[in-house]
Amino acid sequence: MNMKAFIRYLISSNIGEVVSIFITSMFGLPEAFTSIQLLWVNLVTDGPPATALGFNPPEENIMKKPPRANEDPLLTPWVITRYFIIGTYVGIATIGIFVYWYLYFAHPDGHSLVTWEQLTHWIDCEKWTDFKVNNFSGIDLTNACDYFTHGKKKAATLSLTVLVIIEMFNAMNAISDESSLLKMPPYKNKWLIIAIIFSVTLHCVILYIPFFNNIFGIMPLDLSEWALVIVFSFPVIIIDELIKAYVRLTSNKGGKRKTD
Repeated sequence: MNMKAFIRYLISSNIGEVVSIFITSMFGLPEAFTSIQLLWVNLVTDGPPATALGFNPPEENIMKKPPRANEDPLLTPWVITRYFIIGTYVGIATIGIFVYWYLYFAHPDGHSLVTWEQLTHWIDCEKWTDFKVNNFSGIDLTNACDYFTHGKKKAATLSLTVLVIIEMFNAMNAISDESSLLKMPPYKNKWLIIAIIFSVTLHCVILYIPFFNNIFGIMPLDLSEWALVIVFSFPVIIIDELIKAYVRLTSNKGGKRKTD
């Protein structure tokens, strides 16, 4: 079961990254992530929670379930579908907050809001007439079109932070295949709690130390921006809870576990 939790966490998270890149390309949006940011997430912030999932406690009703047959695959069509549901939301959330910042997030930093048409056709910005944007948060834009490249730093930071936080929530979801977090809370695996704290702390290090800001191309977030990150990240728990409820309802139906 712990092997499944490990696989579930990593695959659903990586699907989310692929979906986010696909959405960006499909709609012609500015790139939300750089290669070094994705490398950081995959090698550093994902690693500790994935390792800690190996210490998950057993399912509370594990002895009441029939054993898995030797010929049963580890990845069934249902399991793959479940990974894609979670992964798809991860991708939507990471790009969603990027788009929201440009279109709707009226923040005291004074950054300009644009339209969906402008954001998805930003590559044609040089041809626009009377397109003006404000300088904000210490970012001086010599050209208004730089708003979609150099000026996307805060939007990219929000996307990266959502990716990190949503994967911490996803790690909590992976404690159990079918038990609710109310019955199998994160503190049941103390190593997972330590790993999540460690990963979030590492992310805060690159957020709030200027030296790392320059390396990763990101900016510090204030409390209102952190609140926005939580708003976009937390639904992954609700989605997984609904999936687990469905699994419990269909568990042992026809002598076969839905999780398999």
